[in-house]
Amino acid sequence: MAMRQETLAAINMTEDALIKSLIKDVQDVFINMVGVEDLMHLPIQVDLTTHFTKCLTAMVGLAGTYNGLVSVHLPWPLAISFTSLMLGMEVTEIDDDVNDAMGEIANMVAGSFKQHLSKGGSDIQLSTPSVVNGSDYIVSSGSNLENITLKFASGDEWFMVSLSIEE
Repeated sequence: MAMRQETLAAINMTEDALIKSLIKDVQDVFINMVGVEDLMHLPIQVDLTTHFTKCLTAMVGLAGTYNGLVSVHLPWPLAISFTSLMLGMEVTEIDDDVNDAMGEIANMVAGSFKQHLSKGGSDIQLSTPSVVNGSDYIVSSGSNLENITLKFASGDEWFMVSLSIEE
């Protein structure tokens, strides 16, 4: 779903420019913090209301000029793999290390994203990361929020990163 022109005018960007910036932010975080260089954006429209099976969702709230949420949705094997790369040690199951690592990824992505929304992001505060994981759950966003959901692939696995904002 396309973002409203009023929102795009407020942040002084086209939707294409915003998406390109968000893709670069995600790739930079994963290259620099996780060591994943084969991250590829999949240009597929994704509905934010998504049913997840055996996945982990890490979220960081935005509050200020823009309110909203940045979320990273990963299947368990990919969350474990990324955590192993970040920590430089073998991780074999979803545990506190995985929750902390994926929460930190969401935090770094949110910190990058907020820079595009307003004056360098200084008027937007970030919440402490929250992590949800389970064998079967649904994530949805309020109807008054605008969403951009990006899909990425690393090897044979894929994951999503979402920005939901309310002006």
